[in-house]
Amino acid sequence: MKKIVLLLMIAVAATACKTDPKETESMSEEEVQQKADSLAQALIITDGHVDLPYWLKGRGIDKITPENGSLVIDAGEGDFDYERAKQGGLDAPFMSIYIPARLQETGGAKALADSLIDLVGSMTTTYPDKFALVGSPSEVQENFRAGKISLPMGMENGAPIGTELENVNYFFERGIRYITLTHSKDNQISDSSYDTTATHQGLSDFGRLVVREMNKTGIMVDVSHISDNAFYDVMEETKVPVIASHSSCRHFTPGFERNMSDSLIKRLAENKGVIQINFGSNFLDEASQKSRDENQEKLKKLLEEKELSYDDEAAKPIIKEFNTKNPYIYADVEKVADHIDHVVNLVGIDYVGLGSDYDGVGDTLPEGLKDVSQFPNLIAELIRRGYSDEDIARICHKNVFRVWTTVLDYAKSNSGQY
Repeated sequence: MKKIVLLLMIAVAATACKTDPKETESMSEEEVQQKADSLAQALIITDGHVDLPYWLKGRGIDKITPENGSLVIDAGEGDFDYERAKQGGLDAPFMSIYIPARLQETGGAKALADSLIDLVGSMTTTYPDKFALVGSPSEVQENFRAGKISLPMGMENGAPIGTELENVNYFFERGIRYITLTHSKDNQISDSSYDTTATHQGLSDFGRLVVREMNKTGIMVDVSHISDNAFYDVMEETKVPVIASHSSCRHFTPGFERNMSDSLIKRLAENKGVIQINFGSNFLDEASQKSRDENQEKLKKLLEEKELSYDDEAAKPIIKEFNTKNPYIYADVEKVADHIDHVVNLVGIDYVGLGSDYDGVGDTLPEGLKDVSQFPNLIAELIRRGYSDEDIARICHKNVFRVWTTVLDYAKSNSGQY
């Protein structure tokens, strides 16, 4: 009976969240954009997944100092820096502590996690007037009032936990507030949506313990990257809502298990969780996926014919010419709004957020959302579609903050951790 009532509530919410689009028909495009720009500055915008730490690591940066600090302030490289974030109204990007799956075999996962956490910390010690580490929504709100960008952290791949359950608490103390249970390969916790081995047929026995420990400790469970079977196992174990920090809707990309099916999204809503839409074109549009896959196959054959590998110096002009003649099909900001619409129409306004994957999806970002300065373009599209200011506030931060607060409160009431 409780489940039926909840589903009815979700159905009502799905039909009652938007204002009438006719209310915006009288607005000029300039007025829509002005309102979007104003909302982007007035509202807290949180992004579930920004891969800046590993992006910096790939450029040989282990610590932000005044000498290299332009990379995070105003360099205009990559997808994120302070000036562009302020321009776009981004206030609380979750810094991804990304752990490549190869470290599950070679070792070093925990050491890399610690080094990336330290790297994020160095941003705040070098620029304390601009960045601040946070552990809760209330701290984000405090920094927002002070004009600072908050840097909560989420760990992408639970491999650094190893086989020691106490490492869950260790990473909470280090500032981690969500953990993506696995990444591109099955690990000791969970099967991956990208893997085909189905090592555990879902969560491992240890993975079930990890989910319970995350609940107890106050770390959000992130179901992005995990297999469908693992998702349903998480639903059996968790006592609190979960997030999908950077996933989109499989409705638009049939067969792409990395995205969430309608069934999964409905179950996520029953759990009162949130799906945070990924901006990568391959996540948004089947046509983008197809163009990428076809181009990769053609380029592979071309290089093989010339007995070259992708990394060879002689291959670079060939690759450049190929990409010019075979352009990638990018999605656009309207497609991101389509995914938001789909979730809202399916389960309601309370279960969707933003998880761009900036600095993580390479050159696949959609037209109109190429970097963190362009969040107002998405807000403008939502305004055109009749979303109210309150709807947009829920999408931008309130839905995720609700989950985050619930998880912290549950941990405090059950263990005194927080």
